[in-house]
Amino acid sequence: MSHTILLVQPIKKAESRTYSDYESINECCEGVCKIYEEHLKRENPNCPSITYDISQLFDFIDQLADLSCLVFLKSSGTYVPHDKDWIKEKIYVTLRKQAGK
Repeated sequence: MSHTILLVQPIKKAESRTYSDYESINECCEGVCKIYEEHLKRENPNCPSITYDISQLFDFIDQLADLSCLVFLKSSGTYVPHDKDWIKEKIYVTLRKQAGK
């Protein structure tokens, strides 16, 4: 369990920046998926159920002005920054594990 801070900037305006914190990298990955699902609900308000695949999620991530996370490294007592590609890799691994259950 590594405390993780997710930094999101949907558009180029600095005022759009937000952050969320999670108790683990897996929770952070699920948080990114929830952000995308909320986006889909806003875009498709009349659809009772919405499905998507991982490539659509990754396209959404790529369209964000910025998405990064800071993961607490207990051994050094510091936060290590990670970029969109790292986040996408972790999401892929997390979703594969969930699909295998």
